[in-house]
Amino acid sequence: MAESNLAQSKADALLALPKRRTDTKEWNYPDFGGRITIPLVSTERHELFCLDIRRGKIDLAKGSYQNRARQLVILARLDFGGRPHRNPDDTRIASPHLHLYREGYADKWAFPVPEDRFANVADAWRTLEDFMLFCNVVDPPIIRRGLFT
Repeated sequence: MAESNLAQSKADALLALPKRRTDTKEWNYPDFGGRITIPLVSTERHELFCLDIRRGKIDLAKGSYQNRARQLVILARLDFGGRPHRNPDDTRIASPHLHLYREGYADKWAFPVPEDRFANVADAWRTLEDFMLFCNVVDPPIIRRGLFT
């Protein structure tokens, strides 16, 4: 079974590891209410990762992008188009927001989206590209844009 509680230094190292696609499969960006999970691997092929893409059922502007390690450890998740998030210290973070792994809290902490890393969070496609860069995906999967992407 995958380890669900990592030391912060290990989680930070996993997020920083260069990641690449596992094959040349073409993925379709999900339709309304859809989701896909794309396997990734470290460039050294020692660690496995997942890139999860989820779209809202009704609201076109709602969704999330997530990078997981070891099947269940969420290293980073960008939520957009949804409600604000309440952190463990009771602070409220508006949407969009970025969840980052924190030792002892998993993905319970959210932060404002760093403007220097995400050019236009209103553009879901550009935000996906920025998210993959943020997660150090150096050889991204092949994802085909949909009609409403």
